[in-house]
Formats: sequence, structure tokens, C-alpha cells
Amino acid sequence: MGMVRGVPRTVRLLARGAFLNAVVSFTFVYLFVYLVGPRGLTVTQAGVISGVGGVGLVAGNFTGGWFGDRLGHRRALLAGACVSGAALVVLPALPVAALYAVLPVAQYAAGVVRAANAALVAVSVPEGGSRRQSFALFRFAANGGFAIGPPLGAQVATRFSYDWLFVADGVGTLLFAVYAARILPARGSAHSVRAHDPDAPGLWRELRARPAVLVLLAAMVLVDLVYRQQYSTLPVFLADHGHSTQLYGWLLAINGGLILCLELPAAHALRRRAPLGLVGVGLLLVGLAYAILIPGAGVLFAFAMMLSLTLGEILYKTPATAYVADQAPGHAQGRFQSLYAGASISGQVLAPPLGAALYAAAPALLWPLCALLAAGAGIAVLAARRLPAPGDRARVAGKGPHAETGSPERAPAG
Repeated sequence: MGMVRGVPRTVRLLARGAFLNAVVSFTFVYLFVYLVGPRGLTVTQAGVISGVGGVGLVAGNFTGGWFGDRLGHRRALLAGACVSGAALVVLPALPVAALYAVLPVAQYAAGVVRAANAALVAVSVPEGGSRRQSFALFRFAANGGFAIGPPLGAQVATRFSYDWLFVADGVGTLLFAVYAARILPARGSAHSVRAHDPDAPGLWRELRARPAVLVLLAAMVLVDLVYRQQYSTLPVFLADHGHSTQLYGWLLAINGGLILCLELPAAHALRRRAPLGLVGVGLLLVGLAYAILIPGAGVLFAFAMMLSLTLGEILYKTPATAYVADQAPGHAQGRFQSLYAGASISGQVLAPPLGAALYAAAPALLWPLCALLAAGAGIAVLAARRLPAPGDRARVAGKGPHAETGSPERAPAG
């Protein structure tokens, strides 16, 4: 209980809803199989539909915060969940031609929900509060749900049909919207609509005043391109070296298990450490993970790679999210979280085609390049600790919103 002490009740309730929603969010895992199987599409057609859906998801993450800043984060969450849920429910009954339009809309709305969730967590924690623990708890709940979802989805698909996967996902998303409407106050809070201030500085001006945030966002795009190779080229690399799918499954199980066991305690234990230092070390560990694969593809190399990758993920993801929330001005919290959400998922679209193209053309270059990109991102984030940020003097004096969490990067790490 000490690990979540100080986490607001609203965040705990949001985390509970995220867990339940994640349990039924299994359609993206089986989408490609569904398209080439029951729908009878070619691999190329299925790839195009899956690709445009992924673009919609990333676009929703990048732009969803704009709706929250202007209309209220609660409204953005509810609208996104309703649109996504309704689209998924009717998707099995639609003709193939309609999938090219409806699936991107559903994924875009899901991206808006993801950005709105992050903004809601950020605004629910008072200044100087436990943002890292709050984001860690939310990630813990979502990851716990995803650990249950795919096996459950496989049972639904085999016992009933793939169509029921989309219906269950859609109904679950709609129920999440109902749940969120009940737990989030409609008026008189940061969740409700804010009056738009035309005199407030624009997003780009706010970002230029926070160069470390810009460095962090660029680093997230680079490292996510590298990080998500574990879902595309890594299984192909292992199969090419004679390993079974079972080994790959064990590697993913290790990743998920360690995150569930360690991320929340790590966020609590390191809550007073300067965030950019933790993020930089985490990115370096991601680079080390892929460097481990350079000498060979043995079982020990594979397990060591996944251990380093997982520890890096634990170190960088929660502190990075909380750091962006701490740096965001109140009138742009949603857009800051949206930029981070989009950057942190950009690899879902970029990683498969770029990684596959390089692996096909020059397989020996893939892992060295991945290691260099992640290491470069980590070094850039570590160097960004010296960049100025608004209110540095107040925070170093212990008077600003980040005094408790250790956000002033030039302050002692504890």
C-alpha cells in the first residue's frame, strides 16, 4: 500500500477502469489473422488495412490532447471511447470496403482515449504530488489487463468466432465510457471544460521555453522505433537462427512479468531521483539490449537482451511521462501529454516497415543501428539535464511543483 500512498482516488478509479478495458482490448492482436482468415483478404490487403489503422491510432495520440485542452479531458475521453466502442461493435457486419474507413476512425478514437487518460492522470495529481506513482499505477493496471486479454481472446475466437472479439472489445469500451462518466465529475474540476484563453502562449512557444521536453520527445520517437523491433524483426531473427516460437513467447512473458512485478516498486523507490537521469539510463539499457544480439542469437543472448530491454523500459517510461506532465503549463497539459503519447507509440507504425526493410537488405546492420539509435537518444536526454526550464530557480528552492518528485535536473539526485 505504501507504493500507492498519495495517489489520488480518481487515478485509482481510472486505473481500475483501464484494467477492465485492457482485458477486452485484444482485437489489435488478432486483427491481421482475422482479416486474412475469416475475411479472406490477401496478405497485402490485410497489411494495408492494418497499416491505416495504426496510422489512425498514432494520429489520435498526437492530436487527442487538443480536444481535452479546449473541451475538457473528460469529454474527450468519453467521446473517444463511445466512437471507438461503437465502431468496433459494428465492424464485423461491415463490408470489406468499409473497413478502410471505419478501422482508422476506431483506432483514431482509441488514440484520443489514450491521450485523454494520460492528461486525466496528470491533472488529477496536485502540484508536488506523486505523479510518477500515479502513472506507474495506471501502467500497472493496463499491463495487467493486457496480460489477460490475448489468451482470453484466443479462447473467444476458438470457441465462438473472431467476430465476437470485436463485439466484446466494443462493448467493453462502451462500458468503460459509462464507468468513466460516473467516476469523473462533470463540473468544477480540472476534468471539465476550461475556458479557452486566447492570450495564453501557443504550444510551440511553450515547447521552445522547455527545450529539454523537445529533446525528450525526439528521443522517444527514436527509442520507440528501436523498442518495438521486439514485436517485428526480433521473432524473425530468432526463427532464422533456428529458435522456435516458444522461445519468443517466453521472452515476451519475461518482459510482461518483470514489468508487472517491478515497475510500481521502482517508481516508488526512485520517486526522488531526477527524472531525466532515470530516462537517459533507461534508454541506454534499451541500446545495450540490442547490442547483446550482435555477437549471436543463442538462448542466453536472447534472455539477456530481454532482461536489459525490460529494465530499460521500467526506468524510462513512467519517469518520462511524469516529467512531461510536470513541465506542461496548465492550459496545455492535454497537448503536452498528447505529444508524448504520440511519440511513445510512433514505433507501432515506423518500426515494422523500417526494421523489416533493413533486415532484408543488410541483416547484420539491424542490431548495431538499433543500439546506436537508442544509445544516442539516451545520451541526448542525459545532456538535456543542463538545458533551462521555466521556474528552475523556484523549483531548486523547493517552492515549485516538482520539488518533491525531484524534477529539477540540476538538483541532487538524492
